[in-house]
Order: sequence, then structure tokens, then C-alpha cells
Amino acid sequence: MTVLKETEPSVFAACDDPAVTPPYAEADLLFLSDLLTDEEHGLYLKARDFLQRQVRPVAVDFWNRAEFPFELIPSLARQQLTGMNRRGPLLAGLIQMEFARADTSVSTFFGVHDELFTTAIQELGSEEQRRTILPDLLALRKIGAFALTEPLHGSDISREMETSATRSGDAWILNGHKRWIGNATFADFVLVWARDTADGQIKGFIVEKGTPGFRAEAINNKISVRIIQNANITLDNVRIPFSNWLPGTSTFQDANSLLLHSRVWVSWQAVGQQFAAFDVARAYAMQRKQFGKPIASFQLIQEQLARMVSNATMSLSLMIQLARLRGTGRLTMDHAALAKSSCTANMRKTVALGRSIVGGNGISTDFEMAKIFADAEAIYSYEGSYEINSLLVGRAVTGISAFA
Repeated sequence: MTVLKETEPSVFAACDDPAVTPPYAEADLLFLSDLLTDEEHGLYLKARDFLQRQVRPVAVDFWNRAEFPFELIPSLARQQLTGMNRRGPLLAGLIQMEFARADTSVSTFFGVHDELFTTAIQELGSEEQRRTILPDLLALRKIGAFALTEPLHGSDISREMETSATRSGDAWILNGHKRWIGNATFADFVLVWARDTADGQIKGFIVEKGTPGFRAEAINNKISVRIIQNANITLDNVRIPFSNWLPGTSTFQDANSLLLHSRVWVSWQAVGQQFAAFDVARAYAMQRKQFGKPIASFQLIQEQLARMVSNATMSLSLMIQLARLRGTGRLTMDHAALAKSSCTANMRKTVALGRSIVGGNGISTDFEMAKIFADAEAIYSYEGSYEINSLLVGRAVTGISAFA
């Protein structure tokens, strides 16, 4: 077992000498965190401090080994970050950003569990499911996964889902396959989306770990989010009680309500990824010397750093407006698609600039940037690709669908 040690955070300092710590140490040039109340700001700082002290220092090692740091879960549970959306969408979003700023895989683990599975139980589950399952989920004593994507169906999953659910007396029989399912290799509960053979509608079903016929196999050889345990799932006549159906799910639109919020969560991840790249690039540029002086003193390096923080700040500003829309009940999939496409496009540019600043060392995870650069590719692809989200925005502004 790996022993996790608390270390001093270094992300906001360019080097050990406080005399050369740069201005705007947190890279918040617009003081956007001032939008939080004093209580919210305290919670935000506490979460950021934990993530920088206990998650970020161990992330590269676990990433290199493609192993999940299970030892982190108890200390993460003590932070009481689950269900943060109930405290307000802006605070929740900023904490999601800080998760990704520390490590994208751990951010994804937490988001799948909290934003997708736990929220599904809260919003779409039965009173009995909420009573019996939610306490353990909120305390991270039990972990959830969300199984929607299939080997042959991603963007077209609402039309072409092949996984089936058939009513059999007081039970359901599930058959099919799922792919890229985060947390699935060790989750206690997996929310499987399947097409009801009786009415052709897509519904959600809870499958508990160890259920006969359910098999989850880890996907290996990934170049991105290597810590998160994605899986291929096989469902071979999996028999579950009728009560494991989420009664709030009767059509795919019910799944879509969850995907709206998860798409926003992933957009916050894209912001955090940009600040992670900026943090590492700036610290490196202020320490790395060429021709007798730090490369941060060179014009081209400063221009690249300026572009990085500009991209990140513009993305953050957009996400803050989305938090306002969510808080007033006006958030739609159009807004979520705009955020996902634009924030991830900015992110790709930002992490590429960061990798360039770190030079040859930027391709080694020893300098962290290579991990950040690679992890960005997962964010760019999941929860709707850039292309799909761009078409959603195009439809919104023209009224014409370009989908085939």
C-alpha cells in the first residue's frame, strides 16, 4: 500500500524563495473568487488546500502506474465535498475546477460518483433508494458509476442504444455491453441505462457489485486520465429486483437532464486543466534559466503565458455566467454545449502552450506538464465531443439541425 503524505503546496509559488513569488499567485486576475460569500470562500480555500496538499503531490506517480489511489478516499470523504451543488452552483463549479487543477483523473472519479450517480439517485430515485443508498454515497462509503456509452454508440446513444432491459415478474433482466465507464471496476453500484423491450424507452437501473452476469474489465493502455479506472462492461442475463429501476426514468430525456449538468461539470474541468497548465508553466519559466536568466524574462515566453492565462480567465468568466443561469433555473443544453465546446477548445490551446514552455521536459511526467497535456484529451472527448457540441450550438443559433 502506498503511504500518502501531506506536503506543502507548491502550485502557487514559482520557487522556494518567497521574494520571487509572482503577482496574482492564484492566477485570478479578475478577482472572480470575490463573487463568493465569506463562508463559501472559506469552503473553497479549504477544498483547494486539501487538493493541492494531498491529491496533486501523488497524482503523477499513480498516473504513471495507472493505479487508483484508494488511500485518498477516506481523507476525501472528510472534506464533505459531495452534494456541493446544494450549497450553490458557483461554489460547486469552482471546487470542480480545483479538482481538475490538482488532477483530472481524481476529478473524474469524483464527478462520476457525485455529479452523475449520486445526483441520479437524489433526483430520479425512489424514496426507498434515497433512504437506503444516499447516506453511504454522500459519505463516500459506497461508490457509484454511470454506464451509458456503448462500444458502438456514443453520440448516437439516444437513438441506437442496444443494451436491453426486460421485465420478468418482480425483476428486470439486463443484457448488453457498455464502454468507457469510469469507476466501474470497483464501484459498489452501477447505474446502467438500457432500452425497455416493452415500450422501447431508455430507463436507468441500479446494478450492485457482485450481481451474477455482470462483468467489468479495465481498459488498459490509455494515454489520458490513467488513474481513473474505465471499464468495458458485459451484462449477460443480469437479474435485478424490480425496485432497482429508477422510477424517475421513463425516457432518455431523464438521462439528458443529468447529462446537462455533467456537461457543465466537464466544462469546469476544462477550466481547471488550463489553470493547472498555467501554474506549472509559470513556475517552470521562473525557475528555468537559459543564457544566465530565467526564461520568464524572455518576451516570447511572457506572450505565451499571457495567452494561457487569458484563455483560462475567459473560460472561467463564461462558467461563472453559467453558474448564474443554473442558479436561476435558466440553464439549457444550448448553454452547456457552448461551454463544453468553447472551454475545451481553449483548453487544447492552453495546454499546448504550456507544453511548449516546458520544452523537452514537457514530454516527461517528471515535470507534470506531460500528464496535464495528455489528460486534456479525455476532457476534450467525453461528455459530447467538440464537434457534437458545436452542432448543438449551431442549431441553437440558426434553428436548423445539421445532424444526420
